[in-house]
Amino acid sequence: MNILIDNKSGAPIYDQIYSQIKSQIISGALREDDMLPSIRGLAKDLRISFITTKRAYEELEKDGFIYTLPGKGCYVAPKNVELLREENLKKIEEHIDEIVRLGASCNLSKKDIVEMVNFSLEEQG
Repeated sequence: MNILIDNKSGAPIYDQIYSQIKSQIISGALREDDMLPSIRGLAKDLRISFITTKRAYEELEKDGFIYTLPGKGCYVAPKNVELLREENLKKIEEHIDEIVRLGASCNLSKKDIVEMVNFSLEEQG
């Protein structure tokens, strides 16, 4: 598992850890029942407080991405298809918002944007 902390990003460190682990789970880089590094071990590797890592793991568990076995560690939870669908829908909406914003900056009409989307869909086959 690869986690990179960007001290210049402005995002809290626990959120960076949360986002990167979540992304690796959603992409399949981390698979169901894979063991995550221990909270203390990851904190040591990243040279951060174990409390920061603990918070990231707690958030991941609360959101259903990992589960904890007391005395054994934290593991990737079985993928919740609805949860993954929601995550992907959220990403699509963010991309659509960006498309609309960029389209407006280029004076594209709704029709132009729809045509571009339809063309892209046809290319995908």
